[in-house]
Amino acid sequence: MSWSYAPLWKLLIDRNMKKTDLLEVAGIYSQTLAKMGKNEAISMDTLGKICAALNCRIEDIVEFIPDQLDNANKN
Repeated sequence: MSWSYAPLWKLLIDRNMKKTDLLEVAGIYSQTLAKMGKNEAISMDTLGKICAALNCRIEDIVEFIPDQLDNANKN
């Protein structure tokens, strides 16, 4: 299984925000942002902070990719 933060990056573009803006408004660490850039899992608390700061739902910022799709994309 894997995660994609593509919806978040699109949301930031739509709101004319930079990733550094997200760090400030959500109060998250740059290491967390680096993990998200690699589509790695982050804590639910952090996802909650981002949702609260951007006034959005979790499905607006992260997408779950099941193993089947993940494996198909690798082949």
